Amino acid sequence: MDLFEKIKKNRGPLGQHAKDAHGYFTFPKLEGEIASKMIFNQKEVICWSINNYLGLSNHPEVRKVDADATKKFGLGIPMGSRMMSGNTIYHEQLEDELSKFCQKEDTILLNFGYQGMHSAIDALVDRKDVIVYDSESHACILDGVRLHLGKRYQYPHNDIIKLKKQLERATQIINETGGSILLITEGVFGMAGDLGKLKEICALKKEFSFRLFVDDAHGIGTMGENGIGTGEYLGVQDDIDIYFGTFAKSFASIGAFISSKKDVIEYLKYNTRSQIFAKSLPLPLVIGALKRLEIIKKDHSLREKLWLITNQLQTGLKENGFNLGLTESCVTPVFLSGGVGEATNLTVDLRENYGVFCSIVTYPVVPKGTIMLRLIPTATHTEEDVEKTIYAFKEVKEKLFSGKYISDKIAEV
Repeated sequence: MDLFEKIKKNRGPLGQHAKDAHGYFTFPKLEGEIASKMIFNQKEVICWSINNYLGLSNHPEVRKVDADATKKFGLGIPMGSRMMSGNTIYHEQLEDELSKFCQKEDTILLNFGYQGMHSAIDALVDRKDVIVYDSESHACILDGVRLHLGKRYQYPHNDIIKLKKQLERATQIINETGGSILLITEGVFGMAGDLGKLKEICALKKEFSFRLFVDDAHGIGTMGENGIGTGEYLGVQDDIDIYFGTFAKSFASIGAFISSKKDVIEYLKYNTRSQIFAKSLPLPLVIGALKRLEIIKKDHSLREKLWLITNQLQTGLKENGFNLGLTESCVTPVFLSGGVGEATNLTVDLRENYGVFCSIVTYPVVPKGTIMLRLIPTATHTEEDVEKTIYAFKEVKEKLFSGKYISDKIAEV
């Protein structure tokens, strides 16, 4: 069969809905300044779908540094990869300050979190090694695991008993191959908002020999007394061997980093293909990240406001009978029952008639018959935003239960 013919016949689990969903349910256009209220479909909506946790996207100090750095350097500097011609004192300064903040010896900057994560996994292990990973790991982790030529064992989400069994299997393998074990999980799971069981996992180091790689994209900046992340919040930051953070969430920018022991980071700098063969992170992004890190360290009021809004939103939803699953973070999932047709009708009602925009998640991301509405609180949201949203959710839940949204088709807009 011709490749293009195959693509026409199989659009993929999400792509099959592209004709009906594109531009509204998928690839929507949110316009205006990044804020708690934005413009969608020519109407102002309360926006709960932007990972601007601390509101740094429009922080006046951040905007000034971004603008000044862009004016001075443009987006072209430096040219080339870090290894060949793209290194600067600012890149090294940011790595140094991130290392101190995350309480690790050294750091490597990554152009993008997604490519950096799967490339780092590829670099860290060889065919003699075994990867053990959580079943609900982010796609960037799953793609990195797929690159691995050796054994890989998945354990059910946060199931420590099953994890121990997989570690036992992995230990038998490495005893034969002379390899090592890399255990990968997340600090905050970005879809459901629950935390990885880092305390319990770290305790397993007394029984098994492995290194722990934690993706804390949603944890850095939001979790812990100082915003260091989930490791700080749970008191196990020192036991995390390889720590991953992104600039795409709390930092409200682009890029990512990995912090670890100095010899591990040196190894990654010379073996992570997505960095060796890619252009260096542009200077305005690096200098902007320095300013963002400075604010995260010195201004705890932003994190306090974020959690104030988070607690108001989550408490209000729970008091009105909504199921938020097991979230312990700012990520706020709301679980309802219904099919794709009901989910899309409900979403249109929320956006068009109540002015509330949040992400909608249906099968195949969640099980059939489940609707997940995912809200991301930020420090820019207000108590009024929370009250209006809870009112809207109460209204649409009643309509959902009464059958007003029933349909076997995606809603037309």
